[in-house]
Amino acid sequence: MVTEQRQTRQRAEIVDLLSGLDEFRSAQQLHELLRARGSGVGLATVYRAVQRLAEAGEVDVLRTAEGEQVYRRCAQRSHHHHLVCRGCGATVEIDAAEAEAWAARVAASYGYDDVDHTIELVGTCAACRQARA
Repeated sequence: MVTEQRQTRQRAEIVDLLSGLDEFRSAQQLHELLRARGSGVGLATVYRAVQRLAEAGEVDVLRTAEGEQVYRRCAQRSHHHHLVCRGCGATVEIDAAEAEAWAARVAASYGYDDVDHTIELVGTCAACRQARA
């Protein structure tokens, strides 16, 4: 019984942290941020928690160019996509009707239906472009 309460507290710490972040973060980065806050949540617990949160649809997951999974608690709980800055990681949630129509057309052209998809647009935000100039 004590174990369940501890897991609940730890998960609450992770959810609280994710709720205050605007960009996607890896499990290791989340762990470092928790440690900086004085939390004793272990890295393995962070990995398990973000995986469960992702499975429950409470966080979104992206795979970076290096293959690492990163997590973000999005404001939109419905299906949506992201525009992510490759420089600073700033993320914008986008609801793109054109992308949905395109995905449906492509699937139908191959005889598929009931298709899930993830579309992530990666670019450079205005602030990073300005800093580079």
